[in-house]
Amino acid sequence: QDFRTSRTHRICLLQDAKDILMIQEQDVICVSGEPFYSGERTVTIRRQTVGGFGLSIKGGAEHNIPVVISKISKEQRAELSGLLFIGDAILQINGINVRKCRHEEVVQVLRNAGEEVTLTVSFLKRAPAFLKLPLNEDCACVPSDQSSGTSSPLCDSGLHLNYHPNNTDTLSCSSWPTSPGLRWEKRWCDLRLIPLLHSRFSQYLPGSDLCRQNAFQVIAVDGVCSGIIQSVSAEDCMDWLQAIATNISNLTKHNVSIDQSGSVDFQIVYMGWTEEREQDSLQDRMYTPKFLALRGSSLYKFIAPPVTTWDWTRAEKTFSVYEIMCKILKDSDLLDRRKHCFGVQSESGEDLYYSVELECDLTLWEKAFQTATFLEVERIQCKTYACVLESHLMGLTIDFGMGFVCFDAATKAVLWRYKFSQLKGSSDDGKSKIKFLFQNPDTKQIEAKELEFSNLFAVLHCIHSFFAAKVACLDPLYVGSQAATSAVATTSGTGKSKYTT
Repeated sequence: QDFRTSRTHRICLLQDAKDILMIQEQDVICVSGEPFYSGERTVTIRRQTVGGFGLSIKGGAEHNIPVVISKISKEQRAELSGLLFIGDAILQINGINVRKCRHEEVVQVLRNAGEEVTLTVSFLKRAPAFLKLPLNEDCACVPSDQSSGTSSPLCDSGLHLNYHPNNTDTLSCSSWPTSPGLRWEKRWCDLRLIPLLHSRFSQYLPGSDLCRQNAFQVIAVDGVCSGIIQSVSAEDCMDWLQAIATNISNLTKHNVSIDQSGSVDFQIVYMGWTEEREQDSLQDRMYTPKFLALRGSSLYKFIAPPVTTWDWTRAEKTFSVYEIMCKILKDSDLLDRRKHCFGVQSESGEDLYYSVELECDLTLWEKAFQTATFLEVERIQCKTYACVLESHLMGLTIDFGMGFVCFDAATKAVLWRYKFSQLKGSSDDGKSKIKFLFQNPDTKQIEAKELEFSNLFAVLHCIHSFFAAKVACLDPLYVGSQAATSAVATTSGTGKSKYTT
C-alpha cells in the first residue's frame, strides 16, 4: 500500500490485527554495537577492476530528493560491506557534503573519488516511491571510457566509473566498516499503531461528500490518525475497509457484551460511528462525525464514544426509540454524492441525516433500529398520549394487546376502541390533527375518528413502532428483515402520513 502524508510518498505495510491496525515502514536499524548516531552510517569501500563500487544511484537536487542508492550488485564491494542498502541517501563522499547536489554533480564527485571512497549515508524512508520510477535503458550509464559524460537523473547511474584496467587490487580489510562491531539491518518498523476499538474510518474528504479514489484514513478514539492510506485498486481498498470494519464491529460487540447490564432498560443493542449532515452546512463542513448508540429506550447521540457510565449522561441528545422514525434512503432520496445514508425523524419532526461508509454498516443500523424498537415496545406494552376531541381533553392509549383505546381524561370512560387490524388508514395535517379510518367489524363500514395532539410526530412514530412490533411478534423472522418498511407505509413531503396494515 502507498502511505501518503502531505507530499511524502511512502511504501508501507499494513497489518490488520484483531484489535489494532499496524502501519509499518522500512527502516535501517543498528541491531548490534553502539553507533555514534544511529541515523547515519559511514562505510569505506574500494573500487574493483570489474564492477567498480558495485552500486547504482538515482535522484538528485533537481528532484527535491538526495541521490539515492537504487541497486547493489551481488558479491560486490557495496554488498560485502554490509552497511549499504537500496534506499540509502548519500550524504557525504570523502567528507564532501552532497546532500543538495544535482545528480550529475554526485556522479562527477564519485568519478574523481579515487580508488577508495568513504560514504556517509542514511536510509531515506520516502525513497521507495521514487525508486519505483521506470528505468530508461537507453540512457543507462556506461563505463567512463565509453561514457558521453552525461546521464539521466531518472535512470540508474552505474558507479563502475573510472575503473583502471591495470588495477588488480583484491578485497582488503580497508573495504570493511571501521567499526566491525556494528551490524545494521533493513527491517519493517512500526510507524503508527491505531487501536481499533471505537475507531472510525472514512473514504471521504473531511466534512465533504467528495470521496477519495481508492484511499481512506483511520482515526482512533484518542484522535491518532493513520494518515491517508492509498490502495493500488478499488478492490484492494474495499478489502481493507471490510476487514477493518469487521474488526471494529467485533471489538464493539465484545465490549458491549462485557458492559451489558442485567436490566433491559440499559442494554445496548448497537452503537458506532456515523457522519451527520449539517442542516445549515457551510461550504467546507457538510458532515460532522457523530457516535450513535441504541441503548434501552433511547437513541443517544455523542460527539465521542461513551467509555464510562458517567459518559452516558453527557449525550449531545437523546430520543425515545419508539417515538422516532428511521428510514434507509434509496438513491433517489440522497441529498448529495454520499452513498449509504439513512434518515431519522425525531418526535419533534426534526429530520436528521446520517452517512455510513459501507453498505454492510447500513444493514446493521437498519436491523438495530428494528430490534431496538421491538424490544422497547414489548417492554412498555402501551403508551398513552393526551389529545383533544371537540374541545374536551381526552386520552389515546396505544396498547400492544388491545390496539387503540380513546377515553375521557376526567371520567376515564372509554369512547371507542379498535384493534390494530381494524385500522385501514390515517392522515394528518402535518401540525396537530390525525384522522383515523377504522373498519367496523360488524357493519364493515369505515368509521373516521379525528383527534388533535400537541406532539403529532411522536404519536405517528409510536403508532408505526407498535405496528412494526406487532408484525414482528407474529413473524419472528421479521426482526432484521425488510418487512418493517412494508408493514407501515409513510408518505413524506406532503404533510400527510398514511398508515396501512
